[in-house]
Amino acid sequence: MGRLNEKVALITGATSGIGAATAVLLAKEGAKVVVSGRREKEGLAVVEEITKAGGTAHFVQADVAKEQDVKQLVVATVAMFGRLDVAFNNAGI
Repeated sequence: MGRLNEKVALITGATSGIGAATAVLLAKEGAKVVVSGRREKEGLAVVEEITKAGGTAHFVQADVAKEQDVKQLVVATVAMFGRLDVAFNNAGI
């Protein structure tokens, strides 16, 4: 059992680099992860990496420069998991 067992984590800018690595790490610690970014293909690859390792992850496409996308991202996260425990705001604008 990891330190984040059953916590729900949302990571923006999670399609590559620090965001992707953070998503994988949080999943290894037991978090249910929402991978978010603008690039669907890359985001789905991160989700696949997490799920193949036994974790739980979903991709939600969003551009943090757009307020409506950010609102929908939070709504989608809560709809999927019932809550949001960790927000890692990694995306740059």
